[in-house]
Amino acid sequence: MELLSIQTGKPEKTPAKTGPTGHFKKPVDGPVAIHRLGLDGDAICDLKNHGGVDQAVYLFGTPDLEWWTKELGRETPPGFFGENLVISDLDTSSLAIGDILTIGDVTLQITAPRIPCATYAAHIGDGRAIKQFYAAERPGAYARVLKEGSVSKGMKVDLASYDGDRITVVDYMRAYRTKFKDEDFLRRVLALPAPQKLHAIAKERLGI
Repeated sequence: MELLSIQTGKPEKTPAKTGPTGHFKKPVDGPVAIHRLGLDGDAICDLKNHGGVDQAVYLFGTPDLEWWTKELGRETPPGFFGENLVISDLDTSSLAIGDILTIGDVTLQITAPRIPCATYAAHIGDGRAIKQFYAAERPGAYARVLKEGSVSKGMKVDLASYDGDRITVVDYMRAYRTKFKDEDFLRRVLALPAPQKLHAIAKERLGI
C-alpha cells in the first residue's frame, strides 16, 4: 500500500450551527510531522467530539473514496470526508481496533470509526446524510500515534493485524448506534487497546 495524499484543515465556518470546524481539509505537500495529537497544521475545533490521543489521525482508503463517489454521484477528492491520510488499496471497513499501520518512522494504531455529525451532514447538504453514512458502513478509521515522525506522499504503508480478538470499526459503529447495550461487546473491548472513552463507558455499564 502507498500513502497517496496528506490533508490538514484550518478553522472554517460551516452551514451547520456548530461553530468553526477543521473538517474541510486540503492536500498539503510533505513532509508533514505527525505527533501524538495529530498532524502539524491540522485544526481540531470541536475537542469534545474530535481529536485527542485516541483520534489523532483520520484515515481513508481509495476503495472507500471510490465507493462513496458512486454512492453520492459526485467527486470525493482527498479530504472530502475530513480525512488526514488517503492510502491506496486500504479498505478501512475491515480494520479492527489494535491493527497497526507503519509509514516510515510513524506507527499508527486503529482505535475507532468516524461517527457522522451535523458538520458532516451540512457538508453533504442532504438531510439523509447521517443515516446514509451509518448504512454504508464505510466510516474510515481513527488512529492513535504510537510512534511520532514525518510522512510524505508516496511512502510505503504496511498493515499488521491485531493479534487477538478482532472488533472492527464497523462493529464499533453498530454498537454505538445501539448506545452500547451489548454487554458482551463491552467486555470484549476492555481487553483491547480501545479508546479511553470507550473503556470508561464499558466499566460504567458493567459496574466495574
